[in-house]
Amino acid sequence: MPKQADKIIQTLKSKGLRITPQRFAVYSNLLHRSDHPTAEQILKDLNQDAPTLSQATIYLSLQTLRDVGLIREVLLEEGVCRYDANIFPHHHFRCRCCGQIEDISWESFSNLSLNKLRSGLEVDQYEVIVQGKCDRC
Repeated sequence: MPKQADKIIQTLKSKGLRITPQRFAVYSNLLHRSDHPTAEQILKDLNQDAPTLSQATIYLSLQTLRDVGLIREVLLEEGVCRYDANIFPHHHFRCRCCGQIEDISWESFSNLSLNKLRSGLEVDQYEVIVQGKCDRC
């Protein structure tokens, strides 16, 4: 078994998850992507050669991986849930023309001040979503 597969199995086990072929496939797929796919895109990608996974299985696997903190949901546009295996703090840029999404380092907004928020609000997490036009458009 290749090193990458061993690492994925160890990561899933460390979170107390059973290693199923479906869960392994979904997590592996996300680890090798940077495009923040939807569940439908993951399903299409995994079923490209041999359609064996159902939409329900993909959603259940994504929910389980999210619940144990191995992936996160990214909401960059209304009504579209995307998934990201990069669980470290970072922000996102979304091109309004082509829809391309890319990560922005956390440090890019290190001077962001939350001091001007209304009194009584307690921030425990934030994410900046930048939208505009990418250099390819």
